[in-house]
Amino acid sequence: MAEAIYVGGLLVATPLLDDPNFRRSVVLVLEHDEDGGTLGVVLNRPSEVSVTQVLPSWDALVTGPPVLFEGGPVQTDSALALAVVLSGEEPLGWRRLQGRAAVSRLGTVDLDAPPEILAGEISQMRIFAGYAGWTAGQLDNELQEGAWYVVDSDPGDTFHPNPDTLWRTVLRRQKGDLALVATFPDDPLLN
Repeated sequence: MAEAIYVGGLLVATPLLDDPNFRRSVVLVLEHDEDGGTLGVVLNRPSEVSVTQVLPSWDALVTGPPVLFEGGPVQTDSALALAVVLSGEEPLGWRRLQGRAAVSRLGTVDLDAPPEILAGEISQMRIFAGYAGWTAGQLDNELQEGAWYVVDSDPGDTFHPNPDTLWRTVLRRQKGDLALVATFPDDPLLN
């Protein structure tokens, strides 16, 4: 388990977190500042809305389910995209996440840019409606309450082929007792 929140790390909801916005969610941290707060996107909440319906010009570049993902409860009427570049260069319309090595080719996409400028530059892309945000100290309080695990990300987490299994997948690869949490039933009363 990671010791601190960092850009490119994951916040994994504990079974105690029953907020419907975050129940069994995996959040990729995109920005973190002790004084300014934390911003991330929920990686495992595909919506029913196809990319074609909202951003048709980007549809051909989207990886995995061709739908918008519910990035979180904040500004759900706005979109944010993440993409992996093929090379170490920074193409126009893409900005590298300032995180650890696991996310060195992962960055945000300027959805106002023409998709053609990134078409040959990226290998994977997902679009998120909204984001998750915490003010300074808010996430620390939630961590102390036992709502989140802070863990390292793997390069494949952002574009996991089956988002419905990502929560269990991330927990299973953890060391020690944390791996056992992956077996926690959806409804403990039915256990």
